[in-house]
Amino acid sequence: MSNNPCILIVDDEAAIREMISTGLTLAGMSCLSAKDATEAHRIIFDHSPDLILLDWMLPTISGIDFARRLRKEEISTEIPIIMLTARSEEDYKIQGLDAGVDDYMTKPFSMRELIARVKAILRRKTGHTTRKNLQAEALMIDTISQRVSVNQQAVSLGPTEYRLLEFFMSHPDRAFSRVQLLDQVWGSTVYVEDRTVDVHIRRLRKALEDHGVDHFIQTVRGTGYRFSVK
Repeated sequence: MSNNPCILIVDDEAAIREMISTGLTLAGMSCLSAKDATEAHRIIFDHSPDLILLDWMLPTISGIDFARRLRKEEISTEIPIIMLTARSEEDYKIQGLDAGVDDYMTKPFSMRELIARVKAILRRKTGHTTRKNLQAEALMIDTISQRVSVNQQAVSLGPTEYRLLEFFMSHPDRAFSRVQLLDQVWGSTVYVEDRTVDVHIRRLRKALEDHGVDHFIQTVRGTGYRFSVK
């Protein structure tokens, strides 16, 4: 992260773009704005922002579909995304997180909270680049490319399952409650129910099961989950 991080604001309402830009600029950040996915994609290609604030309801292509597209492209796969939306239902939040969104804010929101979340994600992004590869027997994570493999065979994981596995492998043999996992993997400012963890644990286990290593993710009765080769 640079000393003056660049934030791309993608929203079809000019007043919202201006309000967010003013608040982030006062907080010491530089801002770029786009009214739709087409304009945003061009800006991402030209400027490679440090973080994207993305509205769900965009013309032509929705924010959620645009987020999925960004996660598939090499130039944008590691740029953090905060989804901004008027939709507060949990199912929408899970859709966003499954699409690779890093955080989720429901309109209307306070600028103080938005600035705090942006700073928190940028701090996590900075720390992530210094990590080394993680390995447990035949299971390996290349933390730079964010590729997972078992015996050099690629394992396909969704963004949330990847973050869960990376956190587990960074903290082996420790039991974590669902609340702790939500705080550490989703972030303490993301409001989703505890059962969301169970959904993603099942998906992670299924992906690892296909490669014969699902036993690493262990249920700790009365507590939550841990990662262990024992």
